[in-house]
Amino acid sequence: MASSSLAVHFQIPSQKSSLTLKPSSRRFKICPVSATVSDTPPSVSLSPVPEKLPKRKIPGDYGLPLIGPWKDRLDYFYNQGREEFFRSRVQKYGSTVFRTNMPPGPFISFSPNVVVLLDGKSFPTLFDPGKVEKRDLFTGTFMPSTELTGGYRILSYLDPSEPKHAQLKQLMFFLLSSRRGHVIPEFHRSFTEMFEGLEKEVASKGKVGLNAANDQAAFNFLARSWFGVDPAGTKIGNDGPNLVGKWVVFNLHPLLVLGLPKGLEEALLHTFRLPAALVKKDYQRLYEFFYANSTEILDEAENLGLSREEACHNLLFATCFNSFGGMKIFFPNMIKWIGRGGAKLHAQLAREIRSVVKSNGGKVTMAGMEQMPLMKSVVYEALRIEPPVPAQYGRAKRDFVVESHDAVFEVKEGEMLFGFQPFATKDPKIFDRAEEFVPDRFTGENANELLSHVLWSNGPETESPTVNNKQCAGKDFVVLVSRLMVVELFLRYDSFDIEVGTSPLGASVTVTSLKRASF
Repeated sequence: MASSSLAVHFQIPSQKSSLTLKPSSRRFKICPVSATVSDTPPSVSLSPVPEKLPKRKIPGDYGLPLIGPWKDRLDYFYNQGREEFFRSRVQKYGSTVFRTNMPPGPFISFSPNVVVLLDGKSFPTLFDPGKVEKRDLFTGTFMPSTELTGGYRILSYLDPSEPKHAQLKQLMFFLLSSRRGHVIPEFHRSFTEMFEGLEKEVASKGKVGLNAANDQAAFNFLARSWFGVDPAGTKIGNDGPNLVGKWVVFNLHPLLVLGLPKGLEEALLHTFRLPAALVKKDYQRLYEFFYANSTEILDEAENLGLSREEACHNLLFATCFNSFGGMKIFFPNMIKWIGRGGAKLHAQLAREIRSVVKSNGGKVTMAGMEQMPLMKSVVYEALRIEPPVPAQYGRAKRDFVVESHDAVFEVKEGEMLFGFQPFATKDPKIFDRAEEFVPDRFTGENANELLSHVLWSNGPETESPTVNNKQCAGKDFVVLVSRLMVVELFLRYDSFDIEVGTSPLGASVTVTSLKRASF
């Protein structure tokens, strides 16, 4: 999940515009997953709100300077783990709103104190630009050095009140709008290459890792569809995903667990910043690649009053950090949940997808995908149950009150608010069977009401990004490419089997069988 960033605009029928995914920290912990296919989609179960909620002081404390943040960091990363860190405090305080410290703390961040919002009612406070400011809060209580982004504060770190925010977000809208006709064909091309490679590996070795192949396909797709260039034919070759991966680690290392010995990891990753100079050459290779292949977009940037240099650094960040990062995290996570759904779900998806494509002359179109209710629901459910950007931050612009389901709390101007999205989107007072992956959850009469509680884009799924808010500018693009992934998968295969592990940025998926389409 962080505030919104990537600004690219794409229109999907019956929805409004946008784009972006951002990386999130992930703990090395294998968690059981479950998936069911229901006969009747669950409905909204939002409990009636009492006429007047009781006022309550925000529980919790920050502990002693340095010691409190350090102890909470150890609990978050090692002693408890992320989910238990929040769950134990909800139980301790009897509240989904409380005070604690968020990593990394000293000596990277000296303002780790936050007010945590964990339920589906209080969490949307973080989306209100009238109440919270998003300046320099994309990664939370610390901001990576601008040496990692050419010396510029990138769009993701700008608040809507800053003049550059509107200019840069509009540039990202232009990027996708100008290249919209290339998205579907280039997605098919890039991911067909990926599937063909996976098939050969499974046939020869019995299994193959999905993640590395997905990374290469995602980078190729973005370069081809947005910039009209095949990376393999340039100086960057097939190095793009590795260059991006190293650079992302230098941006996010204070929030990552890489599986090193705890003492070494604490000293190396969580206490001091890694020198940006160590990835300067890698970043320069990426910058030169984007600058050489963005002439039309950089011309538009100048028309908007931006320098070509600043625009290029933002294009690089939007493509590599937001979009590539989102596909890197979310696609394996989504495949994990669909894979766990089993043969019954796979058969249902294959029948629906192939029937619609056949009725549309054998072509995959956006209009056609709107006729696939189960496929659309599966994508939304994956975004609900495991949002790719789990953390959002905002600083209170003024004194105001926050309401949970049970109480009202006073927030003071200047306080940092933090929301852990997976708790909000699995709020049992909003969603029936909230901890389960229910593929057809969003196909019933209450689908639109339920979608208003799907919050992965730094805003409700039923709302749209603008230059005046921080909702993910590429919201609809993310949904589109996620739908394309499911469509391409089940046009090609009847079913598949996987093994699931973890990585620092999401699920690690190993494909063990691919059953080619039989009808």
